[in-house]
Amino acid sequence: MAARTKPARDGVTAIQRPPLFRELLLVAGLFLVYKLGRLLATGHTDEAFRNADHVWDLERALHLPGEGAVQSALLNGDTLVHLANTYYATVHFPATAAFLIWLYLRRPKHYVWARRALAAITAAALVVHLTFPLAPPRMLGMAGLVDTGQMYGPTVYGASPEADSLSNQFAAMPSLHFGWALMVAIGLIVATRSRLRWLWLLHPLLTLLVIVGTANHYWLDAAVAAALLGGVLAVVRLPHRTTTANEPSKPMAPAKAPELVGAVR
Repeated sequence: MAARTKPARDGVTAIQRPPLFRELLLVAGLFLVYKLGRLLATGHTDEAFRNADHVWDLERALHLPGEGAVQSALLNGDTLVHLANTYYATVHFPATAAFLIWLYLRRPKHYVWARRALAAITAAALVVHLTFPLAPPRMLGMAGLVDTGQMYGPTVYGASPEADSLSNQFAAMPSLHFGWALMVAIGLIVATRSRLRWLWLLHPLLTLLVIVGTANHYWLDAAVAAALLGGVLAVVRLPHRTTTANEPSKPMAPAKAPELVGAVR
């Protein structure tokens, strides 16, 4: 009598989600450590402005387009610049949080990968913020740019950088606004299969125009963020693709009947 066996799951590999409470504590802890770390980098005003002069001169030596060109386009109307300021102030954290929540619920394997990548780029950015304080272009006199947040609102920064106890305004490089937006786009492109998924790249593109147009970041701030993310993704590898409970598995091909060797004549 043939032995009874349990039916196979047709190659479906269940991916278990990490415990929710642990993940909430972990993500909240990462944000708190980063926030406190940025505040530790305050008090380097002179060095931040010297570095800003160097970054500005380097961009001109590289023949990068002036940040003023993007800001001039925003200043054509109060509505446009107000929308840019609102995008800068309100989209950064909610978009990243929504991205992680969706992955946790629908793509747990991709969630772990994305959370590790975001934690790694955030830690790397904090090191740069601590070792290379940088005044944003809105503070640089030679740039001739406008602080759109203070003039048109809304803004997340205080009017006086030295008296701002909620954020470090001398942490322009790298831009985590851009780094996180780029990671969100890459994560959604990798985790989905729609033909339109490449449109997610509009998120970091729009973020880039906003951070430059509002004079909160230089072009090089975004370039350094992209380079850091590239290094992180080279180390934090996505696990091999498996079929999850949320993704239909491909039907298995029917088994071939064994060939008869030495058939009876």
